[in-house]
Amino acid sequence: MKSRPGVDVAAPPLSVGGRLPGRFADFVALTKPRLNVLVVTTSAAGYYLASPDAPAPLPMIAAVTGTALVAGGAAVLNQLYERDTDALMERTRSRPLPDRRLSSMDAWVFGLALSGAGLLTLAVVSGAIAALLALATIGIYLAVYTPMKRRSSLSTLVGAVPGALPPLIGWAASSGTLSVGGWTLFAIVFLWQIPHFMAIAWMYRDDYGRAGFPMLPVVEPDGRRTSRQAVMYAAALLPVSLAPTLVGVSGQVYFWLALVLGLGLVTLAMRFAAQRSDASARLLFYGSITYLPLIWAVMVLDH
Repeated sequence: MKSRPGVDVAAPPLSVGGRLPGRFADFVALTKPRLNVLVVTTSAAGYYLASPDAPAPLPMIAAVTGTALVAGGAAVLNQLYERDTDALMERTRSRPLPDRRLSSMDAWVFGLALSGAGLLTLAVVSGAIAALLALATIGIYLAVYTPMKRRSSLSTLVGAVPGALPPLIGWAASSGTLSVGGWTLFAIVFLWQIPHFMAIAWMYRDDYGRAGFPMLPVVEPDGRRTSRQAVMYAAALLPVSLAPTLVGVSGQVYFWLALVLGLGLVTLAMRFAAQRSDASARLLFYGSITYLPLIWAVMVLDH
């Protein structure tokens, strides 16, 4: 039974029969744990790569934890804002808020608590620059990107900014500076997100259309601009991904593997542009989620 728009239904009380594990899983789901894996990985890599020697474990763990808490809190508050549109999309309607398994107050308190804990951790342990970058992540994600999603296809570019800040937060937490190495890591993740998101937008264009999100495949159904952006940003990523070697963050092994992986990603983007099919978009999507962890792993190993 659906409620009136804007009217929230409280989650049912805990039962003796084990409702708590279900509620715990729902709270975890609100943090978008799969997305947070990317946050943890890139922030940890940024911290490690900024260190000339092996970093001290406890400050590194605190910095990564603080960044993950901030990202999780922002994800919770984003889902709170989008609970009505999430209910309209097949792939998101079963999330805890549109499915009414948790209340808006649950999400509000949880999201603020996570964000506050993350900012406090970074401010105390990692320094002002890292904490300010984390605050910028929350501000851009919630105050700019989230409302912009309902108004413009350019929201994808705006959303890529907070998505690319975790490695820069890790770099700043480790070094206390925003040097060229940290910005290089930011640029890699920023550029990578566009072909990745273009593939997702194409695969779920009907869902986005039902929810009223003006993604590129929705406003231009032929997919030409969608695929063109995928190719353009994948091509821009290729030389930028080689920069860690040029600025002394990683060595020659990384350089050649990044070149090969970058050419592979460009090839998948070009195939998507030529075919503009769900199958080619899915290949680009899987190629993108294979590409990023591989270059980060080699970058760290070849540091």
